Amino acid sequence: QVQLVESGGGLVQAGGSLRLSCAASGRTFSNYAMGWFRQAPGKEREFVAGVNWSGGTTDYTDSVKGRFTISRDNTKNTLYLQMNSLRPEDTAVYYCALGRAPWGALASREDQYDYWGQGTQVTVSS
Repeated sequence: QVQLVESGGGLVQAGGSLRLSCAASGRTFSNYAMGWFRQAPGKEREFVAGVNWSGGTTDYTDSVKGRFTISRDNTKNTLYLQMNSLRPEDTAVYYCALGRAPWGALASREDQYDYWGQGTQVTVSS
């Protein structure tokens, strides 16, 4: 059974940093693309960042480019999201997701992901 467990969320002041982690089990982690999504109150869930199976290709939504960095450690079955220069508008529940197809390219649509974590809250105060 696949499990994704996020951690690292919390309350931070604007301009601060957080590092989210997502520990995966139950599937050969290194074979699949991974992604981070977020959902703010009253809004739809949106793509934040994605990485292909090897970690060699990444992509970001425009609002986080230059501030967030997605990475993965396939030896530890863990996905990361380093978030710097946080803004109040980054406040949301952040979810990690595991891609559907093995050896897949990075993906930005929810329907390209099979499994989701429970989410971790990130709150940025002004």
